[in-house]
Formats: sequence, structure tokens, C-alpha cells
Amino acid sequence: MSEVFYANMRCRPHHGMVAKLAELASRVGLSEVVGRRDLVAIKTHFGEAGSTAFVPVMYLRRLVEAVKEAGGKPFVTDAGTLYVGSRSNAVNHLLTAAAHGFTQESLGAPVIIADGLKGHDFEEVEVDGKLLQRVKIASAAVHADALVVVSHLTGHELTGFGCAIKNVGMGLGSRGGKQQMHSDIKPEVNASRCTACGQCIRWCPAGAISLAGKGEERKAAIDHELCIGCGECTVMCFEGAIAARLVTDLGVAQRKIVEYTMGALKGKERKCAFFNFLIRITPACDCWDFSDAPVVEDIGILAGRDIVAVDQASMDLVNEKAGRDLFGEMFPQVKWQDQLAYAEEMGLGSRKYELVPMD
Repeated sequence: MSEVFYANMRCRPHHGMVAKLAELASRVGLSEVVGRRDLVAIKTHFGEAGSTAFVPVMYLRRLVEAVKEAGGKPFVTDAGTLYVGSRSNAVNHLLTAAAHGFTQESLGAPVIIADGLKGHDFEEVEVDGKLLQRVKIASAAVHADALVVVSHLTGHELTGFGCAIKNVGMGLGSRGGKQQMHSDIKPEVNASRCTACGQCIRWCPAGAISLAGKGEERKAAIDHELCIGCGECTVMCFEGAIAARLVTDLGVAQRKIVEYTMGALKGKERKCAFFNFLIRITPACDCWDFSDAPVVEDIGILAGRDIVAVDQASMDLVNEKAGRDLFGEMFPQVKWQDQLAYAEEMGLGSRKYELVPMD
């Protein structure tokens, strides 16, 4: 049974939430996770431009300090988005992060976009999953020696809820990996958005794309007999003309996210710590360009070394506070429990845990 440490929201002089986070880092054994001179990826979500509910910078700064105290060399990171927003390439992503307060000066550590300039900097990791044999994980995450995951619990229309597993699996997948998780259907071209730039042709490994038509009617066309469904065209089209299409079975998407989490954590099974922030719990994730009103009052911060246990404990506390299955009622089209059950089945951790309150 895994231990999950819990700091509630009650504070007193000289013992606020940032100080409580430092205590959590000690209780979870961050000094055991981080070795001397380790390069440590602190994975967070910088928030889409317009959102306001992401984990604030002062918490990240305290974890940066804790990693340094343990002898590590931290950097704060996230990977690019699949959709065309304010974080789909490294330049825009860094500008958005800076606008939200995440800079080297404010954090005391570099900010690095884990999958490179255009989301093409990844490593293929073998996972031997039930759906995927290989996954595309952002290179900076693969090459880091240890991983500290900072997750903001929210609702999510695809997975029911999003916290550590989604933050790692979806968050550290490359842009091509995100397309793989979102889509089982070979992509189609939206002719109204296509500019016939040819970028998709350059990146298609199967030679399945060509330009068809003349003049203003000249558009990209995909030969579905040749298409291998890799998603590179979706990733490299910055006009949004080859959009990802959601799977019809949302359980498939959840299982793929779990298998991507397996890839991101591979080789770091004893070199990870997870911090879940149950504050400003909104019905939609921080990838939207707005943050709706919280759906339940703030609960606190959880920390552990078992990603499944930390997420299960987070959802149990949310439902206890709400007095009902909050996200189950909000998103009846998906069973959020399936994500945790599959993660346990695949050996990522245990849903059984001991909750250890700090005070």
C-alpha cells in the first residue's frame, strides 16, 4: 500500500501553503529521488493564454529550491500542444509561460520546452502496451535523470478528470504522440484552411500526401491507402488544416494516455515524485483560453511516489468534499475510474493507499 501525503489548506503565521509544500517534498523523500548532479525535469502546465487556474509560479519555485537542496540541477518544462493555440511551438510557448510568470529569473531554473521548436524532438520508447508498442516521448523528459511532476486537478471531457497521469502521459507526449492518443482515424484535409504550403508533404514518411488542383483550388490531398496514421501531417500543419479527430471510444484514449505515461516514466520508476494541487478545481483543463469558476472548494496538496495512488487519493478527496461523484456526473460519457484501473493493471502503481495528513 502506497503512502500519499496530504497538506490541507489551513495555514498559520510562518506556515503557509508554500512552507507546507516544502514539508511535503521532505516527507515524500525528494532527496531519495534526486541524486547529486541529476538533471531534474519539473513537469508542469504553463497554462494556455487566457487561463488563470494553473499552479502558480511560487509553488514551482519552492520545488526548484528543494531539488537544488537535494543536489540536483532542475529545469521546468512542458511539451507543445497538438492544437494551434498559444503553446503549439516553443517560441509561443515560452512567451506564454513568461506572461504567466514562469521565467528563469522567477523560478531560479531554466524553462525548457521538452519536445523542441516544433514538437519534433522526441524519442521513441518501447512500452509493449496492449494498444501501442512504442510511444513518442519528448526528448528532454527522456534524457532527464529524475522527474518531479506538478499537476493541477481539473475536469476533462476526454478522460473525466486530469491530474498526474494525464499530465505525464499526454503532457510529455510529443505533438505526434498527442495526435496518436487523440485519434484512431486517418486524418482528413480541411480545404478551407489549407494554404498548399507543402509542409505536410515534407514530413509525411509514407509519401501519402500530394497537392491536387490548380490555382486557388490547389490543396493538399491524402491517399488513405498509403497513409499509416502516424499523425506527422497533423503535427506539422500550423494552419490547423489537418486536424486531429477524437476517437469514438473514449476508453481507448484513456488507455493510450496510460501507455504514454508508462513510456515517460520508463527507467525512472524510482526517480519520480508527484505533487497534485487540488486548488481552483475547474470543470475544464488549463489548455482552454479561460478558467471557469471552481466546482468545489480548495482541498490542498497531495504528494507521493506512486502516480496511481496519488491520483486515486485526489479523486477520493474531491468526491468526499463534493458529496458525490463530481466529474462522473459532469462527464457521463466517460468513466474516469477506467484510467486508474488500467494504470494499475499495467503496473504503474496501486489504487490502494494510506493517506497521511501532515497536520
